[in-house]
Amino acid sequence: MNKEISASEAANLRENDPEVVFLDVREDSELEICRIEGALHIPMGLIPEHIEALPKDGKLVVLCHHGMRSLNVVQYLEARGHTNAINMSGGIHAWSVDVDPGLRCY
Repeated sequence: MNKEISASEAANLRENDPEVVFLDVREDSELEICRIEGALHIPMGLIPEHIEALPKDGKLVVLCHHGMRSLNVVQYLEARGHTNAINMSGGIHAWSVDVDPGLRCY
């Protein structure tokens, strides 16, 4: 499975697969600026203690601000048996540019 998709591809996936889960690993303060409605929020530093709450079936699209933290989370999850995690390259910034221009950029 490709471990990275664009914001546009993630939007298409979300539209066509009701089972897909978006995981936002940004900090609380970042979420106050903008967010993708319905995304599960677990800050990156808390992933290890919440790993059991994450789905192992279906697709798990992981995002952050620009895509670096989420890539680290995808690699972390994959090393622990979560082979369904996919990084959204460009993060929420790319989402706000390519998918939802109404979202505030920061």
